[in-house]
Amino acid sequence: MKNMARFYFDHASTTELDPRVKKAMEPYWLEKFGNPSSIYQEGREAKTAIEKARKTIADLISARPEEIIFTAGGTESDNLAIFGMLGHPTSARRSDVQAHIITTKIEHHAVLYPIKKLEKGGLIKATYLSVDKNGLIDLAEFRKSLTENTILVTVGYANNEIGVVQPIAEIAKILRNFRNSKTPFFHTDACQAAGYLDMKVNPPTGGLGVDLMTVNGSKIYGPKGVGFLYARNGVKLEPIVYGGGQERGIRSGTENVPAIVGLAEAFKIAQAEQKKESLRLIKIRDFIIKELQKRIPDVVLNGHPTKRLPNNISISVLNAEGESMVLYLDAKGIAASTGSACTSESLEPSHVIMALGLPYEYSHGSLRFTLGRSNTKKDAEYLIKTLPPIVEKLRQMSPVKFKSQITIRQLADKSQINSKSQ
Repeated sequence: MKNMARFYFDHASTTELDPRVKKAMEPYWLEKFGNPSSIYQEGREAKTAIEKARKTIADLISARPEEIIFTAGGTESDNLAIFGMLGHPTSARRSDVQAHIITTKIEHHAVLYPIKKLEKGGLIKATYLSVDKNGLIDLAEFRKSLTENTILVTVGYANNEIGVVQPIAEIAKILRNFRNSKTPFFHTDACQAAGYLDMKVNPPTGGLGVDLMTVNGSKIYGPKGVGFLYARNGVKLEPIVYGGGQERGIRSGTENVPAIVGLAEAFKIAQAEQKKESLRLIKIRDFIIKELQKRIPDVVLNGHPTKRLPNNISISVLNAEGESMVLYLDAKGIAASTGSACTSESLEPSHVIMALGLPYEYSHGSLRFTLGRSNTKKDAEYLIKTLPPIVEKLRQMSPVKFKSQITIRQLADKSQINSKSQ
C-alpha cells in the first residue's frame, strides 16, 4: 500500500509547484532576501523583483503595472474588491442611500460571505442572480436587477465546482451601456480561469472589460499564499489591512518577494501554454465523461456541456454518497473531491448544485474531477476502471434508491470551449 501510485484529479483545489517557478523563486529566499521597503542594496533588489513581476502580470492582462495589487491569495483579493468598495464591514454607513451589489447564487464563498456580512450589517442590499440548469446567468435578468444604487457587480469568470464559464465580456458591455455617468464597477473572480482562458482585461479590441479581477497562485502551478487583484485606475478601494502602506497604501505588510516572483512566473507560463494544454485536456475530459456514461447508470453531468473549463468534470452519481466515493477512491490511489461540504460537520449540500435546480440527492452524490498537467489518458483509464465498482458497492449498501429521469448530457462540438466560452 505504501508504494501505491497516486492519481491526482483535484487541480481545481490546488496544483503542484512548477519546477520552472521554483527555480525563479529560489534566489529570493537566501541571496536576495531584503525588505522591499529598505533603501539599501538588498532592499532595492527585492523591490526591483516585485516591480518586474508586477509589470509581467500587467502586460499579460493588458493592464498598467500600478493596477496590480499583490495579496495573500484569491480569498483576500475577493474580500478587498468587495469590502474595499464601502470600507471594512465594521465601519459606519457612509450614506443615507443604501448601496446595491449584484452577484450570483453560485459564487465562491470568498465572494458570498463578504456580501452577506455587509448585507447583515445593513450596509448594502444584495441581489443574488439565479442560474439556469446549465449554470449560466440570464443576461435579461441581470439587466433588470441593475438600479441607480448599484455600485458593484461580481460574477465569477469560471465556477470552481462545475467549471461553467460565464459571459463576462457581455456583462461588461451591458454595464458600459447602463447610466454611463454612473457605471457600477465590475469584479470577476478568475482564479479557476487563469490557466485556461483569455485573461486580457482591456486589449485594443474586445477583452473582458472588468474593473477588478482576482487571481491566485495555487491554481496555476505557482506558490500558495499569494495572489493579485487587478484594480483599474479610477477604482477607489479602502484598505482592509492597515500598516506600513505597502502596495500604494491599499495592502499593507512586507511583501512576500519569493511568492510574488513565483506568481508572475506561473502566470506567464500558464498563459503561454493555455491553448495547447486546453486542447489536450478537453480530449481527456470528454473521454472520461463518455466512458462514465457507458459504465455507470444514473450519472448526470453538472454544468454546461461545452461552456465549461477544459479540465472540469462535475457529475452527480445517484444513490451513492459523495464523501464515501471520495474516500473509496482515495484508498485506490485517486484524489478527487465532492460538491458537498465533506469537511463540514453539518454536511450541507453544495449551494452550486442546488442552484442548478436539482434535488438534494444530486448534491449528495456529487463528484468533481479536475485535470491538470500531470494527467494522461492512462490516468483517465485507471479512473474509469476504478469508479464503477465503487459506485456499485455503495449502491448495494444504500437503503434508499433514487431513480433519475435525467441522463448525462452529450458534449457538443469540442472546439466550442475555446471559441464560444471565452
